[in-house]
Amino acid sequence: MGHPVIVQMDGSILLDVHHPDAEAARSVLGMFAELEKSPEHFHTYRVTALSLWNAASAGHISTDILAALCSISRYDVPPVVARFIADTMDRYGILELKKGEDGLILSSRDEWVLTEIVRHKTIAPLVRRMLSDFEVEVPLLSRGTIKVALTKLGYPVRDLAGYAPGEPLVFSLCDHLVNGDLFRLRDYQIQAAEAFHEGGGISGGSGVLTLPCGAGKTIIGLKAMELLQTSTLILTANITAARQWMRECLEKTSLTPDQVAEYSGDHKDTAPVTVATYQILSYRPRGKDEFPHLSLLSSHNWGLIIYDEVHLLPAPVFRVTAEIQARRRLGLTATLIREDGREDEVFSLIGPKKFDVPWKELEAQGWIATAVCTEVRVGLNDAERQHYAVSEQREKARVAAEAAEKADAALKIVNMHHGESILVIGQYIDQLEHLADRLGAPLITGSLKQKERDRLYADFRSGSLPVLVVSKVANFSIDLPDASVAIQVSGAFGSRQEEAQRLGRIMRPKEDGVLAHFYTIVTKETKDQEFALSRQRFLTEQGYQYEIVDLEELTEAGVNVP
Repeated sequence: MGHPVIVQMDGSILLDVHHPDAEAARSVLGMFAELEKSPEHFHTYRVTALSLWNAASAGHISTDILAALCSISRYDVPPVVARFIADTMDRYGILELKKGEDGLILSSRDEWVLTEIVRHKTIAPLVRRMLSDFEVEVPLLSRGTIKVALTKLGYPVRDLAGYAPGEPLVFSLCDHLVNGDLFRLRDYQIQAAEAFHEGGGISGGSGVLTLPCGAGKTIIGLKAMELLQTSTLILTANITAARQWMRECLEKTSLTPDQVAEYSGDHKDTAPVTVATYQILSYRPRGKDEFPHLSLLSSHNWGLIIYDEVHLLPAPVFRVTAEIQARRRLGLTATLIREDGREDEVFSLIGPKKFDVPWKELEAQGWIATAVCTEVRVGLNDAERQHYAVSEQREKARVAAEAAEKADAALKIVNMHHGESILVIGQYIDQLEHLADRLGAPLITGSLKQKERDRLYADFRSGSLPVLVVSKVANFSIDLPDASVAIQVSGAFGSRQEEAQRLGRIMRPKEDGVLAHFYTIVTKETKDQEFALSRQRFLTEQGYQYEIVDLEELTEAGVNVP
C-alpha cells in the first residue's frame, strides 16, 4: 500500500485520507503546508513560502522538514519541490535588522543578497547609507515598512532591533476556584506564553499564537502579560469581547479596577491595562481623512499590544502597527486565514507564528469538546429553482443560502436536541428573523443595544434561554460555555475562518463527555454547496470530517417538523 502521501512536481501534495497512517501524515503536513482542497478521497496540500517561513520561525530546519516529508511520501519527493523547500526556508533570517546608533542596521551574511535587495525600487528609498558590503543603515521609523517589503520580495528579515520596555506594571495571576477546583494553567497554555516570550530577549516578545476556540487564549494572553510586567493595550473584535477581557483581568490577576480601563464608543478611558475594540480604532468621521482614535496605539508608553482575533485586523490598524514596531506585539487567533490574503502582513508586522496546537490533540486530552460535524443538504422549491436559474451569480448565492427548506431543517435539528443549549447562526437578517419567529427564540443582530445583548447572553449561559438566534456579530469571542449545538444556516462566501469561529462557539469541554454538534445546512446542487466545501477546508485540515445527510435522513423517533 505504501505511504499515505504523494508529492507532485507542481508542489501540490495529495493525502490519501483512507490510509491507516493518514492522521499521522496530516500532523506532519500541518507543520509546513496548507490544505487547498478536501474532496472525499484525496486531500490536496500545498507548500507555500509563508507556510515554510512560519515553520522556520518555529525552529524547524529544511533538512528536518524534508526528512519528515520523505518519511510519509509514497514515492521520491521531486527534486524541484525539495529544492523549493530548502531554498525558501534557508532564506528566513539571511537578513537581520538590528538597532544602530542613529537608526536601524539591515545586515546580511551574504553580501550579494544585500546588494540585490538594496537596489530594489521598494527598498532603495529606505536606505540611508552603506556601512559595509554586509550592512546598510535605514531609518528607525521604516522598521515596519521594510519588513513588509522584504517579505514580499521573498527575504523575510529576522527582527533583532529590540523593544521599548513600556511603563512597568507589577501584577500576578491569582489562584482561584473554578467549579470547586483550584485554577491552574494548562501545560500548553504555559508553553504558548513562553514560546511568545522567549526569555524576554530581543528576539522574543512578538508573534502569533494559534489555538482552537475554547482553548483559553485569554488566559495565555494574561500569562504573557505577567511574564513581561508592563503596561498593555488589548485590542478586541467587539465590545462584548473587550468586557470579557476586562472581567478576566480582574478575576484572574491581582490587577485592581483602577488599573483596567475600557476605550470604546461608550467610554474613552485609559489605564495601565486598556482594552479597546478594532471598531473604535478604525472609526473615521464622515467626510474626514483621519482616524481620530488610532493615536491610542502610539500616544501611550505601552510595553505590549495584544491583538485578539488577529485575523480580523483592519487596514488602518495594520498601517499604524507598521509605525510602532518598537512595541512588543502578541496576536491571538484560532486560524491565521484572512479572506483578504494579507497573512504576509500579519507575519511581517505582528510576527511569525510562535505556537500552534492541533485542535484534535486538545480534543483527545479533554481540553476542548469532541465535536461532530454534519452537513445537512436541502433542496430548492419550484419557485426558488426558477428564481435561481435566471439570477446573476451573486444573487444565485443568496437565493440558495435562504432556501425555505433550511428553516424546516433547523427546526428539526432543534427538536432533536431538545433540552440542550442551541445557537442558530446565519448571515442574512430576513432569514434569521423568520427563523427566530418560527422557533420562538430571541434574535441578536448588530442593531440590538449592547445592554440587551448582554442580558440575552447571560440568560443563555444560565440555561433559562435554551435557543438563541444570532447574526455574524456572534462569530467572535463570545463566551457561551454551555452551548453544545450550533446550527449554521448561512454564512460569508466560502469563509474558512468564519466556519472555524462558528464551530468554536461550542468547543468548551462538556460535562460527562457530552458531544458538541455542529450542523451546517446547505442547499444542494447550488453555489451554496460550492461555498460549503470551501468553508470546511480549515476544519478538515484540523482532522474534522463532515457527515453529509439529506434532510429526510435526519430522523429521531417521534420528531416531526412543526
